[in-house]
Amino acid sequence: MPEPSATASVEVPVDPATAFQVFTEEIDLWWVRGPINFWDSSRAIEIRVEPGVGGRILEVYADDALERGVITAWEPGVRFEYRSSTDDTETTVTFDPIAAGTRVTVVEALVPGGTEAVYSWRNVLHWFPAWVARRDTAPHEVREVGRLAVALSYDDPAAAARWLHRVFGLETWDRIPEEGRQPSWIELHAGASSIVLLRRDAPGAPAADHATWVYVDDLEAHFTQASEGGAKILSEIHQHGYKCYEAEDLEGHHWTFLQARPTMP
Repeated sequence: MPEPSATASVEVPVDPATAFQVFTEEIDLWWVRGPINFWDSSRAIEIRVEPGVGGRILEVYADDALERGVITAWEPGVRFEYRSSTDDTETTVTFDPIAAGTRVTVVEALVPGGTEAVYSWRNVLHWFPAWVARRDTAPHEVREVGRLAVALSYDDPAAAARWLHRVFGLETWDRIPEEGRQPSWIELHAGASSIVLLRRDAPGAPAADHATWVYVDDLEAHFTQASEGGAKILSEIHQHGYKCYEAEDLEGHHWTFLQARPTMP
């Protein structure tokens, strides 16, 4: 039997009316488009919230749509509620004024007699503040992941994510796991390209017959950061058509960092 409810909360530096509008009208801009973030990731083209009571939460496909929920309460700037169409939960999203802006809280609750609950908001709500922070300067266009991704296996993927973030400066559209957390899915990004960190099935050093290539804006500065952070440098900056250096991470994976062209997005 699933737990009776799950709660997640974030704070954003805008007033409740703006937070409500951005949350609902721009959900397709702040929803991270990863391979596990949709019911049918291979077909999804949009996440949409239809406003008002009776409106639907939709996962839109080219020729169809999955109804994820139906709105049962709609108070702009205050709250909205919906009954899930995919499990036995009711969800309430509230927008409370605080000194720094708005606290957004999502409560997913199992309905009486319900037996199935997929409490997903606690895994995705933290995407919302990231979009609020950048929406005034970022293009209002869907941020789609690239067609090329790399999957790397580690004995401790969360520790590897923190190390790669600190030493190699890799960012994420999601979040870097905190100490003590071991998410089932960790995805870093270099531009639109994904680097997926998985748990290794069997302990041992990885094969050294592959490498991840990442283009960076300032190769010299990146080399200094990696060297000082503890990366094992396999080759210093050199040029052979492209300008690059090679390094090894904390569990033996090989990485090649290259100077990005000015025209690269």
